[in-house]
Amino acid sequence: MTETETVNLPDDRSCLILDDDQPFRTRLGRAMDKRGFATVLAETVAEAKQMIRDSAPAFAVVDLRLDDGDGIEVVNALHERRPDARAVVLTGYGNITTAVAAVKAGAIDYLAKPADADDVQKALLAEGGELPEPPENPMSADRVRWEHIQRVYELCGHNVSETARRLGMHRRTLQRILAKRAPV
Repeated sequence: MTETETVNLPDDRSCLILDDDQPFRTRLGRAMDKRGFATVLAETVAEAKQMIRDSAPAFAVVDLRLDDGDGIEVVNALHERRPDARAVVLTGYGNITTAVAAVKAGAIDYLAKPADADDVQKALLAEGGELPEPPENPMSADRVRWEHIQRVYELCGHNVSETARRLGMHRRTLQRILAKRAPV
C-alpha cells in the first residue's frame, strides 16, 4: 500500500500519535495526514491523556516507553473514553511480556520501531482478526540486534560497563559494536 493508493477510511479519521522522538513523531504525522488521517501529535503521556479527555480519537499510534509513563496507560485511557478506538503500540524495545500487556490493554497490534507509515496504516485498518501483510522490507536480524543494543545502552545512561553487564557481553565487544554504523 502506498501513499497514492486509495484506502477506505471511516468517517472519523482522527488519529493521535504519541511519541517522545520529535522527528519520528512529526514524520509519521505528516505521512498519516497524506494517507487521509486527521492527526494530532503528543509528546508525553499527560499531554495524550488530556487530548483524549478533550476529544477521544478513533485511532492512536502510541510509543510504549515514554519519559513520564508508558503507552499502555494511554491505550487504557483511550478505551475508557472510546471503546471502539483502534490503537497500535510502537516500541524500539519489544518483548513478549510487553506485547501481551499492550494487547490486553486493547491495542490491535504491536509494531517494532522504526515502523513505517504503510505498516502503521495496515495495522490500524486491518479487519477484525485479519493480520496485516508482512512488511515489504523488514529489518535485518543484524539491524534488530543493533537497535536492541542501542536501546539498552540508552536506558543505561550511556554507561558501557552497565550495558555490557545487562546484555551479557564483554565490554570491549560492546564498544566495538557501538563504534560501528547501524547495519542495513
